[in-house]
Amino acid sequence: MTNELEKTALLLMDLQPGIIDNLDNKDEFLKKVQTTIDFAHKNKIQIIYVVVSFREGAPEISSSNKIFSTMKERASSSMVNINPVFDIQYNDILVTKHRISAFSGSDLDMILRAGGFENIVISGISTSGVVLSTTREAADKDFKITILSDLCFDSDPEVHLVLMNKIFPRQANVITSNDWFNNINSN
Repeated sequence: MTNELEKTALLLMDLQPGIIDNLDNKDEFLKKVQTTIDFAHKNKIQIIYVVVSFREGAPEISSSNKIFSTMKERASSSMVNINPVFDIQYNDILVTKHRISAFSGSDLDMILRAGGFENIVISGISTSGVVLSTTREAADKDFKITILSDLCFDSDPEVHLVLMNKIFPRQANVITSNDWFNNINSN
């Protein structure tokens, strides 16, 4: 299993102020994520934080972009030079994106390919946003994908369940973080 772990990267996506602050169970969610971070570090699994950010004035946001254009004013002030809510350790990687998918407008694919990563483990906010878009693109790029269902959140619980139970299993292994820990520990 060690060889597989060396080829595995944990993506923690959009876990940053302004996004995570909208969670009702923020403290509980952050505690689960921190446990997963500690587990990944202990098992020498590469952690990649993916954040959405824009330059001052948000020139990356087109008026024709339905999602981002409605928040351009907020994006230009609250999403400039944003870091994740967790402390980044020496070997962790920070990727900045400018769209929904972690791949779109970032160097994530180059980092994964250069590092020889074949397996990606996905966590993030929101399930119908960054998780869905990144999963679809990662599948098209032939990565083996695991989605940690309890470390993803969507403001619409029904959409979250449909994606986790019906859509994602077509392209990914959907499990809880505890199941992921157990799978690694049993090998």
